[in-house]
Amino acid sequence: MRIVRIDESFSRWNELLQLILSSFAYMNGRINPPSSALSLTLQSLAEKATNEIGYVALEDEDLLGCMFLRPEPECLYLGKLAVAPKAQGKSVGRKLLQLAEAIAKARSLPTLRLDTRIELTDNHTVFAAWGFEKTAEKSHPGFDRVTYIEMRKVLAT
Repeated sequence: MRIVRIDESFSRWNELLQLILSSFAYMNGRINPPSSALSLTLQSLAEKATNEIGYVALEDEDLLGCMFLRPEPECLYLGKLAVAPKAQGKSVGRKLLQLAEAIAKARSLPTLRLDTRIELTDNHTVFAAWGFEKTAEKSHPGFDRVTYIEMRKVLAT
């Protein structure tokens, strides 16, 4: 498996969108509000890759996973971490996370940050096993209950 940065030569937007939608599909009907992945379009995905740091994981030419990173003060935000259903449990997510850690360290950012929905307790467990700790409970606009949690991983120096 190799991990490649999404740059101006990337042209597989439809496949990337389908990867994200298929890997997030299990959330449909489980979380409220619905995942922002459902509002992604080919154009908004390309804009995301321009405004953030995107990577895809490939096995030969098969898209197995992706992530988008956004530098913030004191941390690197990890978003849209997606692994194709057929590749889940095969260390794709872990390898993407290792790259995110290396990028954070190279940018002198001491922490990785991510958000995960309150209902997705299996995700909380996986991220905790990867060294993330819950740091906040938050609500989407218009909701009077917690809808997601923030998790952070402090990186070794």
